[in-house]
Amino acid sequence: MSNELQNIKNRFGIIGNFPALNRALEKAIQVAPTDISVLVIGESGVGKEFIPKIIHSESKRKHQPYIVVNCGAIPEGTIDSELFGHEKGAFTGATATRKGYFEVADGGTIFLDEVGELPLQTQVRLLRVLESGEFMKVGSSQVQKTNVRIVAATNVNMMKAIQDGRFREDLYYRLNTVQIDMPPLRERKGDIHLLFRKFAIDFAEKYRMPELELEPSAVHYIENYTFPGNIRQLRNLVEQMTVVERNRHVAVEKLAEYIPMESHLPMVVNTPNTPKQNDFGSEREIMYKILFDMRNDINDLKSLTSELIKNRGTSDLSSHEKNLINRIYTPETQQNVAPGSLLYFENNNNHNPVVQNPTIISEPDNSYEDIEDIEIEENRPESLSLQNNEKDLIIKALEKHKGRRNKAADELGISQRTLYRKIKQYNLEE
Repeated sequence: MSNELQNIKNRFGIIGNFPALNRALEKAIQVAPTDISVLVIGESGVGKEFIPKIIHSESKRKHQPYIVVNCGAIPEGTIDSELFGHEKGAFTGATATRKGYFEVADGGTIFLDEVGELPLQTQVRLLRVLESGEFMKVGSSQVQKTNVRIVAATNVNMMKAIQDGRFREDLYYRLNTVQIDMPPLRERKGDIHLLFRKFAIDFAEKYRMPELELEPSAVHYIENYTFPGNIRQLRNLVEQMTVVERNRHVAVEKLAEYIPMESHLPMVVNTPNTPKQNDFGSEREIMYKILFDMRNDINDLKSLTSELIKNRGTSDLSSHEKNLINRIYTPETQQNVAPGSLLYFENNNNHNPVVQNPTIISEPDNSYEDIEDIEIEENRPESLSLQNNEKDLIIKALEKHKGRRNKAADELGISQRTLYRKIKQYNLEE
């Protein structure tokens, strides 16, 4: 490791020797003397904020202003005013002219943290500053010049944001003249214990308490934890344990209380289309409900068919009605029909059976629940004759039971829900 890199680590309190971390710091040192724009990429909590500080401190602008702007924390309606300033009376509440960050930081460096959260309108203004160094205050028509170096950072998948139309592609390439990638903590296993010890020393001094120490098994445990919150999560963990724990020698059992084993799951990063288990569960429930409703409707149709045959016989059935019955009571379904359960038909042996001598064994029974072997042809026009007879049966059942729909539904062998739907369908409501 070069002396310059080690000096930078010492000055900014950066702990670790992971190769990807060293490459990020070395790249920051190399680009610092120039004025090119830098984009820092990394997950939340990995320490992206150190890169712009290093770049500014090692540049010729180090004696000029350094301003940090959290783009995600400023409301969309005021961010243009914050960045570029506004004139008096430009909007409600603008009681005086105000300088924006680009005017205040002239000659210095601006760090745009969470730059992926910028509104599209502000992105257009920022692109103009990057290309020409020009901007206008909100409510002003006067063009102003600024000489500001921009370092941006984000934890957003920028290419996905561009595809979704949330970030301008030209602005991305203008910001990303040099890209610096900060590695997540889970990839820096050898640095985790070093960071733990550093935080333990700092918090022991801050709270005037003995320093925490990890037992060997606890060291192995913490080094294999995924740390979704990265360094920020580790720092908060050490601070909490420093204050709460009385035993300064931390065993693996105690550590597991703060970071349980369930959290040792592989992290999935930037995969928005990955289905969740809960999604499968909800889809399965919906499918079960659809199948349940279909089964009820089929049973209702069987019951009505049985009533029609009992009241009219088979001689008056139209050819379409016979085909409808054969689609419901196929040879395959008849194999499962036992005496005393449903209708039994003596079908011929071809693949398109025709009703010959239907024999009613008993009343329809809802115990026949299998719907897998029943074919339902959608968009087939329903027989007008079948509709009329169905309507007549419903009217007779309602008259017989003096409008009591629950009794009428029992008489017809259908559910009350189906009866209500049929009453509405045939406009039989009183």
